[in-house]
Amino acid sequence: MSGVVTGDAVVLGLRPARLPSRALALAIDLVVVWTVYLLMSVALAMATASLDEAAVMAVTIATFLLVLVGAPIAVETLSHGRSLGKLACGLRVVRDDGGPIRFRHALVRGAVGVVEILMTFGVVACIASLVSERGRRIGDVFAGTLVVRERVPAARGTAVPPPPPWLVGRFAELDLSAVPDELWLGIRQCLTRMRQLDPAVGRALAERLADELVARTGTPPPPGVPAAEYLAAVVNERQARDARRAFAAGGGATAAGGRTGAGGSGGPGGAGGVPAGAGAGAGGAAGVGGPGPAGSPAGAGRVDGAGGARTVEDSGAGGGGGRGGTPPATGFAPPG
Repeated sequence: MSGVVTGDAVVLGLRPARLPSRALALAIDLVVVWTVYLLMSVALAMATASLDEAAVMAVTIATFLLVLVGAPIAVETLSHGRSLGKLACGLRVVRDDGGPIRFRHALVRGAVGVVEILMTFGVVACIASLVSERGRRIGDVFAGTLVVRERVPAARGTAVPPPPPWLVGRFAELDLSAVPDELWLGIRQCLTRMRQLDPAVGRALAERLADELVARTGTPPPPGVPAAEYLAAVVNERQARDARRAFAAGGGATAAGGRTGAGGSGGPGGAGGVPAGAGAGAGGAAGVGGPGPAGSPAGAGRVDGAGGARTVEDSGAGGGGGRGGTPPATGFAPPG
C-alpha cells in the first residue's frame, strides 16, 4: 500500500495553494523573466543592427518565444513544478493524483498561460483561480495539474481515538510482525481523519484497511465489530506492546547499573558459614559469593537494601563447595 487516496484522486495531506500566494509567486517569476527578456532584447538589438527589418523581427519573435514561453516550461519540467517564484513561496505544481509533472503538463500550462497571463495581464487567470474550488487556472484544468503548498505550518499531532473498553486487550495474542509500516501509517491517517471524511467514504476506507490487516495477520475481527473499532483496537494493542518493551528495556538498564556499582567479587570463604562475597551495596545488590568453608553452599549471597536485609541462597550451584546441579540463575559459573 503506497498511500491513501481520496475519491477525487488527490493524496491526503496536499493543500491547494490559493490566489494570494500564487499571485506573489507569479509576480516574482514575471519580474525575473521580463528582466532577462529586456536584457537579451537590448543585446540582440545591438548585435543585429546591420540586419534588415525582417531578420530583426524574426529574432525578436524568437527571443519572445524562447524567454517568455520556453524558459518557464523548461524550468517547471526540470524542477518538477517548482519555478523560482514558487520555490520562494513554498509552492509546487503537481498532477491531479499528487505525482510530479512531466513535459507535456508544463507545455500545456505554458501555452495556455500566454493567453490567460501575458495577453490579458493575468486577469483571466485571477478570475479562474477565484472561481475554482481548488484555486486552479485554465492552464491547470487543461493540463490536469494542481498547485499545492509544500511548506505548511506544523500542527499538533492528532491522537488515534481509543477503542471501546470491551475491545481493549482482546487482541493480545495477535501476530503483528507481518504488518508493514506503510499499512500502519494508512490506518493511523484513516482513524485520525475519520471525522473529516464523508461517513460512507470513511466506512469504506476503514473496511478496505481492515481487510488488508486481516490478510497480514490471519485473524478476522470478532463478529459484529465495525471496521473502525477493529482498527483502533489493533493500533491500541501495538502501542501497548511498544510501551511494555520500552519500559522493560529501561528497567533492565537501571537494574544492571545498580548491580554494577553495588557489590564486589567474592573472595575466599568467611567465618561462620557465610561466604565472604556477601557484601552490602548502595543499590541493594551484593557481590557474587565465592567458595566457602565446609558445610556452606557455594554462591550463597546476602542482599542488604535500604529498607532492610534479606538473604538469598543458591543451594543448587555446582562448583568447589556446592552439591552439584544447574548453574546459578545469574549466569555466573562458580570457580572450579
